[in-house]
Amino acid sequence: MNQNTKPHLLRFHAFSLSLEVIGQLRGLVDVIRRHDAPLAKQLSRAASSVSLNLAESRGRRGGDRTHLLRIAKGSAEESAACLYVAQAWGYLDEAATKDALGQLDHLLGMLGSLTR
Repeated sequence: MNQNTKPHLLRFHAFSLSLEVIGQLRGLVDVIRRHDAPLAKQLSRAASSVSLNLAESRGRRGGDRTHLLRIAKGSAEESAACLYVAQAWGYLDEAATKDALGQLDHLLGMLGSLTR
């Protein structure tokens, strides 16, 4: 599927990246759930919130759009924090979270630019 045939929302790079992050988190959430179901649920909700707020921001303008982008950024920060907490508890090692944290860092950079 080329760029012009993708649905408009998938042409929004930050949204597409947020979906890639969710794809990377799926297996990690399963591992975390075996040790700490509430933490796994919080990670799932935070990651979903990133995508949903990005999508909603597309239909908004001005300060309203910026507010939703900031919420998405906060949820991305929370997603990363969940991974660090899982590491601290010993549920995941650093190698397991490296790719997801790298993608989250990239997404956070994009969101930082969008909210300036």
